This record gives sequence, structure tokens and C-alpha cells, in this order.
Amino acid sequence: MTTDWKKEVAARKDDLLSDLEALLRVKSEREDDKATADAPFGPGPRAALEKMLSFGERDGFTVKNVDNYAGHIEFGEGDETLGIFGHMDVVPAGDGWDTDPYEPVIKDNKIYARGSSDDKGPSIAAYYGMKIIKELGLPLSKKVRFVVGSDEESGWGDMDYYFQHEEKPDFGFSPDAEFPIINGEKGNISLLAHFSSSNEGSYTLQSFKSGLRPNMVPGSATAKVTLPAASDFAEFEVALKAFTDEHPVTATATQSDATVTVELVGKSAHGAHPSAGINAGTFLALFLDHFDFAGGAKSFLHVAGAYMHEDFDGKKLDVAYNDEKMGELTMNASLFHFEDGAKEATINLNFRYPQGTTAENLEAGLEESIGSYGVTTTREPHHMLPHYVPVDDPLVATLLSVYEDHTGQKGYEQIIGGGTFGRLLERGVAYGAMFPGYTDTMHQANEFMDLDDLFNSAVIFADAIYRLAK
Repeated sequence: MTTDWKKEVAARKDDLLSDLEALLRVKSEREDDKATADAPFGPGPRAALEKMLSFGERDGFTVKNVDNYAGHIEFGEGDETLGIFGHMDVVPAGDGWDTDPYEPVIKDNKIYARGSSDDKGPSIAAYYGMKIIKELGLPLSKKVRFVVGSDEESGWGDMDYYFQHEEKPDFGFSPDAEFPIINGEKGNISLLAHFSSSNEGSYTLQSFKSGLRPNMVPGSATAKVTLPAASDFAEFEVALKAFTDEHPVTATATQSDATVTVELVGKSAHGAHPSAGINAGTFLALFLDHFDFAGGAKSFLHVAGAYMHEDFDGKKLDVAYNDEKMGELTMNASLFHFEDGAKEATINLNFRYPQGTTAENLEAGLEESIGSYGVTTTREPHHMLPHYVPVDDPLVATLLSVYEDHTGQKGYEQIIGGGTFGRLLERGVAYGAMFPGYTDTMHQANEFMDLDDLFNSAVIFADAIYRLAK
């Protein structure tokens, strides 16, 4: 007898939504200053991990918490294990929300909250796919394990620790992207550009800060500048007004004697799609570069404004690369930090690069393009190489077939710049939960997930898990 997956999901809609809302109320941002041995990424990620695992305990699954780094929810028997990878941590909420980012609100058939689409909503949808199969008592020939992470948005320290203690599943997917499938992911590395923090001009850059995470386009930036004289503020204000009239940003400037604090607002976006955002850091640097700064401050502002500003494909930085299958390299200038008199200033450059180029090539390009400004570079430790699972692999073929059966749309392979837990396995992909044509609000203010997409993805996940594990 054929299972009516849509009917089974419909019967559990209220419960699914209730569980999701409980997860969304947990502020699961990583907070290193609050990390402890029992909460390695801070209290929020631990609380969200525990909440997700509690659903598995409630529903009679085998559940394991691996020292509050990660955990899993498992059922079934067999020599092989199908892995499903979700994460409960979220990027910082940031500014610009119309509602409380940690109090879910449903309006216009969408649920708004940080994590609704990345990745608590898709994770709950996949979990309910497992739950339906278990409750119906459908026979399986493989184990099914939902691995729950708590550090996907930062350094993946959760998975590093988890796989030091647990075996990897044989194959699987992560519900942390879009349909029909993501079977290829570009490499992901951050290079840190180091500058002197000296000031030698008539203008002094006291501080410059922008950005929240390497995988987010900075939505706001703040700089504190000392003018040659307090009377120069009027001219500074006029220049700022002319700049904001010409560019898609807003800004305010406040004066205290000869010191001015400038706050500029752009638009945040996912770091894998830097052109979708308005980088407040590079825009503020572009504006300030017109004034008489010198020394390290001048290099910092000029490099950010002339070489990094809207250099989404790395051409100005001499690192551009395009692969026929994986597409173009992308660059996001993500974290800016300058303090007058500090040991150094830094800008984090997050690259998503295709097969065919390397981290060494990126470093060489930066040396060629901006090395003459006294810039040196170092690699951040979290580095992911390009990943690809062929479209004719049985895992990919099965998942595409399920998608086609439930949507009536032709499935096709996709390669993205984003990094998902799907790449943890040699035969691992990302699958859902967003459908073609969706509005991407991941890592942005007013993040939401369409409720129809949420429930329809649960239908697809249930069928896909069963076909892969039966």
C-alpha cells in the first residue's frame, strides 16, 4: 500500500508548528564570552540542542547528547546508516527587524524569526519526516540518524568533536539549502588581511568596526574620526549627505568637539551571495578614503574602498576564477576592525571558490594586488575544500526522483557557494527545504519561512528518507 505522505504531514501540522516555535524562541547565537565546559558555544546553542533532542526523547527515538557539542536522534536497524544533518545555532539577529527575532510571528502564511529558514524550520520538517515513518511502523533496512549540530554558522567545532566520538553515517543529506538538490559546494576559506593601525594624516581614524560573522555581509558600520578642527564638521556633514544621496546607504554623524562618530547602514545578506547585500563596511571606507588620512589608517580605508568594495568576483583583488561546472569565485569582505594604536588592524575576506583554484592562489593574488600597501595575510583555521557528488550517484538520483514525483517539476543538479553539513560525508548533499523561486532571507533581518514550503518539504523529506532507508 502506498503511503499518503501529504495526509500524514497534514495530520501533524499543529504539532510540527508548535515544536518549531519552541525552537525559534531559543536565542541560539554563539557567545564565546559565555562558553563553559558544559556549553562549549555558549548557553543558547546548548539550550537549542537540548530542546531538539528532547523531541526525540518524547517520541521514543534513541537519543544521544555528545557533551553538548552535538547529538543525534536515531531509529531503524541495518548495516548502513542514512545521516540527516541539521543545526540549531543561528547567526546574530542584527538590526532592522520589524518584530522580535526570537518571538516567532506568523503573518501572510509565513513564520518570521531568526532561524526559521536557517536551519530550525527545515530541521523540524526533516525530523517530522522521520517521525512519520517511525509512527507508521514502516520497515527499514538501514539506520536513520538525525545529527543535530550547534556550531554550523561559525567554525563547525560541533562536528569536529562529534566525529571524534561517533562514526560517520554512510551517506545522507542536510536540509539546509534548497530543492531540487545541492550536490556541489564551493570551497570556503577566510583570509585575514593585516594592516598597521597607525595614523599620520590631519584626520585620525580612532576606530572602525563592521560585521558580525564571516558568512554575513555587514549591514552596518561605525567609525570614530578626529577632524583637524571642530569647525570642519559642517563640511564633513555636507560630504556625507552627498555620499548617501549618491549611494544606496543611510548614515548619521554626531559631533563631540573635533571627534565625529559616523554610523552607516547598508543591507545584510548571506556571505555566499555578497552581491545580494549592501556592504556597509566597504561603503563607509569608500566615503572616508576621500579625507586626509595617512599611514596604516589610509591603507586600511583605501584598500577596503578601492579593492574590496563591490569586488564580488575578486577581480580587483586579482583572485577571480571561473570553473565551467562550479561557476565563479565570490568574495565577501565581512569583518572590519581598526583601533588607533592597537597592534594591528584586520579585514576578514571570506572566499567561496570553485574547483581549479586553491587557497595558495588566493594568497598570491592578494599579495600581488594589495601587498604594496603593507598588507599581509593569514588563513583562518576553518577551511572547506570544494565538494561534489555526481548526479548519477544513487543518492542524488533518488532524491531528485522524489522531488519530481511530489512537485511535477524536473529535477536538476546545483552547485552553490554556501557551505552545508552535507559536505561532511563523501556521499553527502544538501536537499531542501527552500523551493525554486523562494525569497532568500537567510542571515538577513526579518528572516522567514513560508508555511506551505515548510509542510511541503516535510512531505518530501518523509518520502525521501523512506526510499533511501527501506
